[in-house]
Formats: sequence, structure tokens, C-alpha cells
Amino acid sequence: MITIYGNQELWESFSAEEFQKAIAEQEAFNRKFKETGELLGAYGNADAAQAKTVRVRNGAPAVTDGPYLEAKEYLASWYLIDVESEQRALDIAAELPFASFNAVEVWPILHEATGNEI
Repeated sequence: MITIYGNQELWESFSAEEFQKAIAEQEAFNRKFKETGELLGAYGNADAAQAKTVRVRNGAPAVTDGPYLEAKEYLASWYLIDVESEQRALDIAAELPFASFNAVEVWPILHEATGNEI
């Protein structure tokens, strides 16, 4: 899994033209790796202000606005890839257009829950 972190301030720092160019580059990236079969999915998250936190206490769910992050950045989007090696995942991550604006992380997926385990 490749993750991109950001925040509203970062996204708003782009001019309209810069933002459109960045999105076009990101779409080209997505097409390229979809065609190789390595990109399984690409997902963008809403701003953290739109997220909710669910906690279960004494068997009852409590839903609150949040998360209230202490970090300046939050998980902005993530990519699920299927590659033969860690090096290939790192190579693909280095091609992410948004990697030039911010760091991206590469996380191995240990297993997939299919629902059959339950």
C-alpha cells in the first residue's frame, strides 16, 4: 500500500492551473500502472474535518467528529498495488506525482481478509 499525506493548506496552496496539472499527472500515473496490472485501486480521502471517530464503550457506539489530529498532515489518499518485490513498490512510489510535494509511504500488506475467516 502506498500512502500520501497532506492537508487542506497544502492542497489550497496550488493555483488552479497547478492543481489541474497535478491531477492530470496523477491520472496518467493511475492509467500507467492500471495497464501494467500493478495498480489494484487508488482512493482519495475527504478532508479530516469530514471524518468521524467511532468508539464503543459499554457496548454502545459513540460517534464523534474527528479525528482531532495533533499532526499537521493526515492520510490524504492511498493506493493498493500488487508487485513482485519491495523494490518495485518503492520504484512505483517514487513515480507518484504528489511525491514531489510531500513524502509518501510504502506499507506491506500482511494478508487480505476475505470474510471467509469469520
